Amino acid sequence: MRWLMALVMLPRRAKRWLLRMADGLLVAGCLLLAMMLLGEREVLLGTTGAILVGVTALTTVLILEVMGVYRIVLRFMNQYMALTLAMGLLLSMINLLVLNLLLGQPLSLNVLPLFALLVLLSVEGLRLILRELYQWSRTPQRQPVVIYGAGAAGCELARALQHGGRYRPRAFVDDWRGLQGSLVEGLPVHHPDELESLIQRLGLELVLLAIPSAPRCRRRVILEQLARLSIPVQTIPGSQDLVSGRASVNDTCNVEVEDLLGREPVSVFAELTGADIRDKVVMVTGAGGSIGGELCRQILRQGPSLLVLVDNSEYALYVIDQELQDLVRSSASQARVKAQLVSIQRGDRMREVMASFGVQTLYHAAAYKHVPLVEANLVEGIRNNVFGTLGLALAAVEENVETFVMVSTDKAVRPTNVMGATKRLTELICQALAARKPSSTRFCMVRFGNVLGSSGSVVPLFRRQIERGGPVEVTHPDITRYFMTIPEAAQLVLQAGAMASGGEVFVLDMGEPVRIADLAANMIRLSGLEVKDDTHPEGDIEIVYTGLRPGEKLFEELLIGDDVLATGHPRIMTSHEVAWEWSALEGFLEELYEAMQHSRHLRILQLLLEAPLDYRPDGHVVDPAWQARHGRIYGTLASAGADSTQATVARLGLQASKSI
Repeated sequence: MRWLMALVMLPRRAKRWLLRMADGLLVAGCLLLAMMLLGEREVLLGTTGAILVGVTALTTVLILEVMGVYRIVLRFMNQYMALTLAMGLLLSMINLLVLNLLLGQPLSLNVLPLFALLVLLSVEGLRLILRELYQWSRTPQRQPVVIYGAGAAGCELARALQHGGRYRPRAFVDDWRGLQGSLVEGLPVHHPDELESLIQRLGLELVLLAIPSAPRCRRRVILEQLARLSIPVQTIPGSQDLVSGRASVNDTCNVEVEDLLGREPVSVFAELTGADIRDKVVMVTGAGGSIGGELCRQILRQGPSLLVLVDNSEYALYVIDQELQDLVRSSASQARVKAQLVSIQRGDRMREVMASFGVQTLYHAAAYKHVPLVEANLVEGIRNNVFGTLGLALAAVEENVETFVMVSTDKAVRPTNVMGATKRLTELICQALAARKPSSTRFCMVRFGNVLGSSGSVVPLFRRQIERGGPVEVTHPDITRYFMTIPEAAQLVLQAGAMASGGEVFVLDMGEPVRIADLAANMIRLSGLEVKDDTHPEGDIEIVYTGLRPGEKLFEELLIGDDVLATGHPRIMTSHEVAWEWSALEGFLEELYEAMQHSRHLRILQLLLEAPLDYRPDGHVVDPAWQARHGRIYGTLASAGADSTQATVARLGLQASKSI
């Protein structure tokens, strides 16, 4: 083993000289062996034989040198390089034939084909042996892996891995019967049911998923099967990334949570996506956030004349502005991008921005969205989400913005938390303004569930908890959520906005809700670890249940009523839900503003209960500032709804006019 490592560590120049010497000796030996086997003793023992052997060996090395054979790195040798070598050896045989004629044909012609066969087997065989010795020398340093999928992508991955790197492919797994039992790229193909025994027998440490073109529903089934084996799983990039050149087949990565959900992406209708954007002035609020940033990226691809970015976070705005400016330069786009550092709470400033740039389409994604934080900061949640949106919407009407699309959430449906209540109230504001005449602004709302990869998503939190060894924290064993990707959410907003006539709430057909505990368990198992529980007390990572947070629901909903209508998009629905006339809403907002200005927390909650929000609080006032002033005893709030508002206030021993 030491000599092998010493050989591997030699400089490349020294290795090439050794290979030239070995080739010369092999050619000479093959010619001598051919002459011996065919009884050419006289030539073999004479001077002519020595000349034939010496000249043939030297010229063969020179031919191979000219053809670039010695520049080939052996561990990357493939069939094309082997063909080049074979052509060089064919020229060597022709050279021997010419030399034999020049010397008066001392050799019989029968020697030539035998020599050709021997030299081909020995010279190419030497290279194959050296390549295998190199791979064997690296075996202790490389992880044995199995490739799931023996198609074109799997074969390309196997070839890439066999040339070196971290992984050593040992076998393929494929569910197509036509491949099972055969050899692909020199590796056996097994049925997926054999995977568990293969892991034990071959000591496999990783499964590489090489099915980039498979639909997500199929990938989900495969991943659920693999999760039961508690072996790490990685995947190669999707087919779109491979075709576009954004990634190569050997760029393995962790399994995306989208694959665990198994839902196919939303269909893109190009005529809808660009309808309110192309050649128009577009504004995005909350442009530095997850949804806002993706909206900006997709809007820029549709060719607006100007894209105005609005955010109150300096750093977030700087990052998205730099990214989009780079995108404009790299794509030679004619669109302009302008960043405006301003809060939506500044209605006068927002009106000035709209007037200055002549905004035609506005996507409103700015909001405080983190449920526990908004619950603990009640006044600021109301100020930003409700009155920030109100000022923005009124400014849009005054400046004759053509389309106003508000990003909403499934938490607005029968809300149990302040964040959801504020989003439902902003929906009512937009509905009321859409119905108010005269108005040239077309309002609509787009409602969807949790977004994967956003700043508040559980997925990156679970990954961090798994990386540090656990435990993984889930609030409740039965909690479920709808999930979608950030690009899907942005596509929904753009396409739904183009279908609006005014006042609609659009929702996406998001498939089945996902049980968060199951999601956490699958993420643990696909990391190669076992869930520690009563059944597996020796497991690696425990899932602990911390209890529902203030205002958190077990189950989220997307629709309030049953009046659901189809749209021109198969995955988008709309519903004309409970609305509130502007004349009634305006008086309510004045009272809410007064309570907010004086930080009257219980009055704010009472007003939210009275409004047609179907607000269903189930806890206490958890705002720390309020608790510090008044104590927790006054913070209890009934969860029965608006019908019991007066009873709630009476039971608390409070009057609505008081400062708390």
